[in-house]
Amino acid sequence: MSTVEAHSFALGTENISGVNQAPTKAQIRRWRRHLAEERMEARTYRSLAEHRTGWEREILLQLAEAERRHEEYWLALLGDRALPAPKPRLRVRISAWLAHMFGTIFILAMAQRAEQRTTYDIDEDAPAQMAADEHIHGEVIRGLTERSREAFAGTFRAAVFGANDGLVSNFALVLGVAATGMSPAFVLATGIAGLLAGALSMAAGEWVSVRSQRELLDASIPDPDAHQAVPALDVNANELALVFRARGESPEAADAHAAMIFAQLARPAISESGAIAVRAALDGGEVPKGATEQVGTPWRAASSSFCFFALGAFFPLVPYFFGISGAAAMILSAVIVGCALLGTGGVVGILSGQSPTPRALRQLLIGYGAAGITYVLGLVFGTVVA
Repeated sequence: MSTVEAHSFALGTENISGVNQAPTKAQIRRWRRHLAEERMEARTYRSLAEHRTGWEREILLQLAEAERRHEEYWLALLGDRALPAPKPRLRVRISAWLAHMFGTIFILAMAQRAEQRTTYDIDEDAPAQMAADEHIHGEVIRGLTERSREAFAGTFRAAVFGANDGLVSNFALVLGVAATGMSPAFVLATGIAGLLAGALSMAAGEWVSVRSQRELLDASIPDPDAHQAVPALDVNANELALVFRARGESPEAADAHAAMIFAQLARPAISESGAIAVRAALDGGEVPKGATEQVGTPWRAASSSFCFFALGAFFPLVPYFFGISGAAAMILSAVIVGCALLGTGGVVGILSGQSPTPRALRQLLIGYGAAGITYVLGLVFGTVVA
């Protein structure tokens, strides 16, 4: 460090012995910003811990304690300059508010993003150990959110795809029809038809997709009665080894595995424990626990897709419901849809623990690109018909 070389940072204690020179105004602003963010992160972890039990609660409280140590470091640097208490940046406060509005998984995702976004690596006044703490905290939060993301994945995928498809497809449809010069009433009727047709199509497609995926996973579950046939197998032919080879074991390992099973069966007065061992060996190819939960249920995916597609497809029609027509309606529709596209893209970024801005802009460009193409085609078609 350049300005605080006498600082040392240890777990639970900070020994700050002196400063080479008075801190600059830029340093003070940066330290106060760090202080505010550490306090907010500590409050977030304590708040989450209140709604958790067992090991999750313990982990969250330990994270809050680590953030408190970081807070004390910046308080010691600032001294009297820590008053009045600093407030986090507006972006941080808005993100925290959105996270609390949308639930625990959003809070954890925002916390993960905050830990990953740390600037301590390039801040000469932040000890290396503190920077390392923040990176490890991000991995801890990633582990805590893994199960929530797995349970949320199937329905979330259908909801995001549904909303995005509704926004883009109906916006493109409305612009294309409006560009031909059709009356506002006809544009509105076309948009409503597109909303209903698209929502029903998306729901049906999601139901078939998820149902088929679950059936494929179920087909990989071992036969629960297959172990009963093992005692009657020809030991010399060793058909059992083929089962283990089909699961990826080498020929030698498969033969050894099968020999072990036959050895258990050959013991005098084989008991229930031997049968259990055989069954356990044959059940080794079971689908990983939680795989079907990640896929979701067909009806939940279908209903989420229908509702979110309909919601997304409704936004481009808002100006026409209020009787606005012409270029004003198309511009207003583009603004509304643009805001919604930025929102869906940002949500995907937040839940994935990544920066929401690039994903929001990506959604916006894709949506406007598709709508722009249909608008041009509508203009050409309208000119040809005229």
